[in-house]
Amino acid sequence: MIHASSKTENLRTQGHLTHALRSWFFERGYLEVYTPIMVPSPALEEYLEAIRIDDYDLWLHTSPEFGMKKLLGQGLCRIYQITPCFRKEEIGIHHRTEFRMLEWYRVGASWWDLAIDTIDLIDTMYRTVHEPELQFEWIPTKDLLALDLEPEEWFFRWVDEIEPNLPEACIVYDYPCWQAALARRRHNVAERFEVYIHGVELANAFDEEGNSTEIRQRWTHSNHIRQQMGKIPYPIDEHFLQANQQMPRCSGIAMGIDRLFMLLTNQQSIHDL
Repeated sequence: MIHASSKTENLRTQGHLTHALRSWFFERGYLEVYTPIMVPSPALEEYLEAIRIDDYDLWLHTSPEFGMKKLLGQGLCRIYQITPCFRKEEIGIHHRTEFRMLEWYRVGASWWDLAIDTIDLIDTMYRTVHEPELQFEWIPTKDLLALDLEPEEWFFRWVDEIEPNLPEACIVYDYPCWQAALARRRHNVAERFEVYIHGVELANAFDEEGNSTEIRQRWTHSNHIRQQMGKIPYPIDEHFLQANQQMPRCSGIAMGIDRLFMLLTNQQSIHDL
């Protein structure tokens, strides 16, 4: 790994890595897009805590997902975006309120196709800093933890028992169906995967659910849970639901750029970048 001797050297390295990222997407026919940071609704998931901009009756987005899916609904097929995102959550070595996210979508691809692409992208980043490629293991979630546990117990055991003991690099897939968020469901599992490197959750991907009626039902359920917890429900973005219905079958993934750069520059915390 690179041992950055100064803030300036670290920033130069990050600039070099960002160029390598954009080159990877350009060579594969992806279009870089921009979507607004201030949005009418920030998220569907009840556990994501967004920042509200009261003067404009808008929110800072927690990811560019809604905006990018609106573009997919207009006919774009391979798109990516590197953007700041905002979440009110506990600050730690892998979390901060403002962070950088890389998100991309590929029409006609399964989540398995996207996982292979993700490994290739990560390998490219490691070669950029002259490090050997990682050997990824593919692990279904049921091999790590029972799918029928209650959500609270599942999360507690996942964080305390599973994440610290994962292989050096792995793709964990087929999560419990109640963790689908905006992913398709297949029987009792959600069609999604997460990428872990050295125990750090790096990316989260979905085979995207295209049925807006289903998404509305999930959104309403999530808002009900938020209200039970004494939290403000998130507005349902009708323009997003309309675009989601028009969106072709695709898969998408969000990757924490700060976490990736932390690993590639041998930092102990994303706050050191």
